[in-house]
Amino acid sequence: MLEKIEDFLNLLSLEKGSPRNTLIAYRNDLTQLARYLNRQHTFEVKSWDEVNKDIIVAYILYLKEREYATSTVARKVAATKSFFHFLVTEELIEDDPTATLDSPKVKKQLPKAISGEEVELLLAEPARHSTPKALRDKAMLELMYATGMRATELVELDIDDVNLPSNSVRVIGKGDKERIIPIHGRAVKSIETYLRKGRLELLKDPDEKALFLNPRGKRLTRQGLWLIIKHYVERAGLDPDITPHTLRHSFATHMLESKEATLVDVQQFLGHANISTTQIYTRVTSKHKRQVYDRAHPRAK
Repeated sequence: MLEKIEDFLNLLSLEKGSPRNTLIAYRNDLTQLARYLNRQHTFEVKSWDEVNKDIIVAYILYLKEREYATSTVARKVAATKSFFHFLVTEELIEDDPTATLDSPKVKKQLPKAISGEEVELLLAEPARHSTPKALRDKAMLELMYATGMRATELVELDIDDVNLPSNSVRVIGKGDKERIIPIHGRAVKSIETYLRKGRLELLKDPDEKALFLNPRGKRLTRQGLWLIIKHYVERAGLDPDITPHTLRHSFATHMLESKEATLVDVQQFLGHANISTTQIYTRVTSKHKRQVYDRAHPRAK
């Protein structure tokens, strides 16, 4: 059964160009389903064509009983539906047991953005030191907030992707789509300093192309970036729920609030395929303005 999962993942990777993170999530979700089917004693499943809708529903209940978040269950159901659609398309099974299956409804929450003052507190933390790692971290945080790029996009940058004379960076986003994002002066200065003083100290192999390096001279990972931001968030005394994605949300919110960019501009910067995805930030902006107003004008008790 696991062989068919690999066939499905190969299709997503080679023909549809699905991002690596999507492939990892699908492999984990479908492997979990296969293990669940192999462990059951109430029904015996030896191949995918023996799976029916009742079995899938039982699996969903199994996930809910173990208190998986609704969003996680919805993702696992989506992976399952895509997989069975593949099996039918490839004529590996006759009927799709998920064809009439409803996905769990997930309440859409507004992206979390932090204030400009909180951003400055965060950016100030690595600036307290001048070590190669601190210079790297300052450049990374400045670049993330200046461009709104995803964490994966940041760590996958090569040194040639940054064009400092033109104040821009080339980003390869989802589906291998390329976009050019302008960088403001402060971020450019931080990157210049890192390249001149920090990266050269971290570099071990002169042929290494990665822009941001770990202490071993290799490309920094998403997990490494996450830990770095968590470290500075704690040092700055900010909300511990702040993640790399928070800077992306804050970038979009602040750009729209300050009217430095239009909604279409922000869509292009973020790499959204549809402007409807970007429009959620207009709601974030309104909510953020109300919060700022409420703090400035507390109600008399």
